Parts: sequence; structure tokens; C-alpha cells
Amino acid sequence: MYHQYFGLVEPAFSIAVNPRYLYMSDQHKEALAHLLYGVRGGGFVLLTGEVGTGKTTIIRSLLEQLPDNTDIAMVFNPMANVPEMLGMICDELGVKYVADEHTVKSLTDALHLYLLENHRQGRSTVLLIDEAQLLSADALEQIRLLTNLETDTKKLLQIILVGQPELNTLLSQPRLRQLAQRITARFHLSPLTLAETEAYIAHRLQVAGLAEERNPFPRAIVKKIHRFSGGIPRRINILCERALVGLYGHNKQRVDNATYRLARREVVGGLDEPAKDLRNWLVWGLGVALVVVIGLLLWVLWPVAGDKSTSKPLEVSAVSSSSSVASVAANKPNNNARPAQEAIYFARLQEAQQALYGHVGMATGEGNPCWQTAASDIQCETRKFSTWSELRDLNRPAVLTLNTPDKFTVYAVLVGLGQYRAALITSTGEHQLMPLTELGQRWNGAVFYVWHKPPGYTGAISQGDQGQTVHWLAQQFAQLDGQTRRLTNDRFNQALTERLKIFQRQAGLTADGILGQQTLLKLNERLEIDTTLEPVQEP
Repeated sequence: MYHQYFGLVEPAFSIAVNPRYLYMSDQHKEALAHLLYGVRGGGFVLLTGEVGTGKTTIIRSLLEQLPDNTDIAMVFNPMANVPEMLGMICDELGVKYVADEHTVKSLTDALHLYLLENHRQGRSTVLLIDEAQLLSADALEQIRLLTNLETDTKKLLQIILVGQPELNTLLSQPRLRQLAQRITARFHLSPLTLAETEAYIAHRLQVAGLAEERNPFPRAIVKKIHRFSGGIPRRINILCERALVGLYGHNKQRVDNATYRLARREVVGGLDEPAKDLRNWLVWGLGVALVVVIGLLLWVLWPVAGDKSTSKPLEVSAVSSSSSVASVAANKPNNNARPAQEAIYFARLQEAQQALYGHVGMATGEGNPCWQTAASDIQCETRKFSTWSELRDLNRPAVLTLNTPDKFTVYAVLVGLGQYRAALITSTGEHQLMPLTELGQRWNGAVFYVWHKPPGYTGAISQGDQGQTVHWLAQQFAQLDGQTRRLTNDRFNQALTERLKIFQRQAGLTADGILGQQTLLKLNERLEIDTTLEPVQEP
């Protein structure tokens, strides 16, 4: 096949997991360092990333670097119920248990005895769960309980959770807040940048035995590959594989535009191309016809309205229907706008998050903004919505996760929401409007947003609690009510509970007297602490 044609010792872009081909970008090195930290006693470690970003390959690389005194249990079927999951963990470690007593207690007791014996022998034990976003809430709670197995000085079991971004949504549930608070290290594996994509392709070719000067992918083609793949290594592999097969089939040495287009068509399937072209031509023709009709009407009616010198000219904003995204400027014309997908979509979640942070006035440098603000009062949240009404009620600028027609994941930064249109910001900070009907076809419901936590806030509080958050809440209500004295100092008393209930009723919330996240979001709106959604001018 093509690898012999290019003199390669093996196919360079196989999607099979092979640690030899692991391209260690800076973030991949950091991700591996986090896993090694967990293995060496770091407690709960969380690694997330989109499908195809290299999580499984990093796991394989981790296995090659495990210390000799480490035993590891790997769970790849997290959809099992709790007893089955505990049974898999015991089987992986070789823990002996009574088969007829397949209960949570018997399995946990057997596992505890094994961990104690392993600890006495100077060995460490690690539990690694892949695809952890598929775990049930009950299974996650049971995993948290396993971390209670400890001596006076050390946890007996180190746990690594690896999964897709939905895992963060799962862990944000109130019932799992105890587990979330035990996570000592988090890392999100983002797609590759353009420079990393170029280095990644060259790295795989080099490992497969190709000399650097014979690289068949010119930089212009690499840019197209990066744009199409979104920087996801698995997608890069598939596209490059097809491109090399195309070169082999046409007896070429370098990927040109024709070879790239053919490879791309084979990856996404070309059945919809003629229909797409016909649709684009029809839309273009209808647009031209509409402009002609409007021109004729204005020409006929102009004498009637021409003497009204004070009347304002009709402003018509052109929308490129052939593009997959409506590109209409919110407040000013954008004559030099880039193609809408490039302007509005962010290929990497981290880039979209940085744009969101910039919009709400939270300056960050390069890298994960949530990590940079982890020590402050800024809280990152990931949730799953199903309606626009939920987003309106949230009333926060947010990063939306979208699925393109090519089944790739991209991100949009929502800063305004009307009845029919949404306001998005581009990478240059400009505002563009997009119909909700079109945005809704691509949005998968995932939402990322940020908000300010009160001092000392770690979870919902209610009457009887005390601390910094209680002091802050009493102070805010004193300011809202124009009072010089607070209802309490630092203990959540009956008076503060009743005042909170009044606010909850005014905000349309359940008046339960509990200061949870939903109440805090509404209170932050009232106090103008958080940036909220901008109004959108409707057609």
C-alpha cells in the first residue's frame, strides 16, 4: 500500500492506539504529568477532552511509565451497576472475594483488606476509569466512598477519572459536590493549534520512517487539514491517511488541492455535495431575484416618497444564505467580515473560554482560564440545557458547544439572546447575529459560563450555618435595604432566612431559605456583580 510507496516502515496515520506515535505537545506533557501525579499519591485526578484528542493514547503512555511498585485496575465499562463495577475492580487487582456474596459491602470489605495488605508491602494501588462520563451518579458516589479507605497518613487508593467534557457536567450536580471537592488536579485536553497540527503530522511521518525533506504535506494543505479537523488528532489521522492513499493512487509525491478535496470528500461522504451546490445556487438565485424586486418597488414608489426629505433611508442588512452561519453585524456593518464559520466558530474550547473571559472583563493570559482563576472567586460551570428559555433564565454570556454538518465539534460565544436571534462574538470581538432556528440545529445543549462566588462559598448554606458567606449575604441585604445594621454577623439566623425567602419570591424562585447556586446567580444579577446577556435588536 501507500507506506511502501513512500518508503515508510508502517502506515503513519493509523487510528490504532500506539504510544510510539504519541505527539507530546506542551498540553499533552502536562496531561501526562497530572496522571503521574495521581499515581504517586495525588488523590483524585480528572482528565477530560473531546473525542479523538488523545486521552487513550496518554493512558497507554502512562502504563509504560508506572513505577514498579504500582498495581493498577483499569475499568473500560463504566456503565455497569455498582456491584458489577466493584467486581471488575476486584478482578483487575486479583482481589479474592466470595462469588455468592456479590454485594457492595462484601466487595468493599474484600477490597479494603487487599489495599491494606498492598500498603504493608510498600505497594501503591491505582484505579483508572476511562469513559467516566458514562458513570451513573450512584457509581460516582461509590467511587468517592472508596477514597475513605486510608491509613493515618496515606490514601490507600489513588483514582484517575478520564472522560469527555460531559464528565464536568456530571460532577457539577449538587449531589456530587463532595466528590468534586476531593479532586486535587484537573486537566482538559484541548485540540491542537495550527503549529501543533503541523508538528504532529511531521512527527508521525518521522516515526514511520519518512525523511523530513520528503514530507508530502505543504503548509497550505496543513492549514486546510487543521481547519477541517478542528485540531482533533484522530480526524487529522483519518484525513491524512486518505490523502496519502490518494497520492499513491495517482502516482504523486505532494498533496495538492485536488488530492485534498478528494480525501476530504471520502472522509465526509460526497453524497450531499450535489444537493448542497444546487441549494446554494437556488438560494443565490432567489436572493438576486429579491434584490431586483425590491429595486423595482423602490423605483416605482420613489416619486411618492421622494419629497419627504426628513424620512430616513431603509437599512437592509445582507445575509449570506450560502454560508452555514448567518453573518449579520449587530450594531455596525462588517464589510470586511471573514467567512462566517471562521468568524463566529472557535475550533478550541479554550479559545472560546478566553473570548468569554475577555467579554466579561476577566483578563487572563494564555492557557486554561479556569486554572488561572481557580484561586479567585470566579467559578467555571458546565451545564446541559435543552431550551432557549433555560439560557434566558441563566442570563449569562456563555460558550455553546456546536456540532457542524461535518460532525465536528466547534464552539460559539453567546453574549446576547433575543426572541428570534442570538448575538455572538467573533475572535476579533465583533458582534454578529444568528437566527435561533439555525443556531439551535447545531447546539448540543452544552453550556459553559462563569460567575462570581461569595467569599468562603463551597456549597449551599441555610439556617444554622456560619462563616464568611453568611457575613457576605447579610451585608448585601443590608445594602439593598438601605440599612446600617446587618441582620446577623456570621450565623445564618431566622431573620436572614426570612429575608432570603422574600428575595427568592421576588426572583421567581422556590422560597426555601437556602442559599444555593440558583439563588446566588439571581442575587448577583440584582447586585450587578456578574455580566449578564445583552439585549438583541429584533427584526
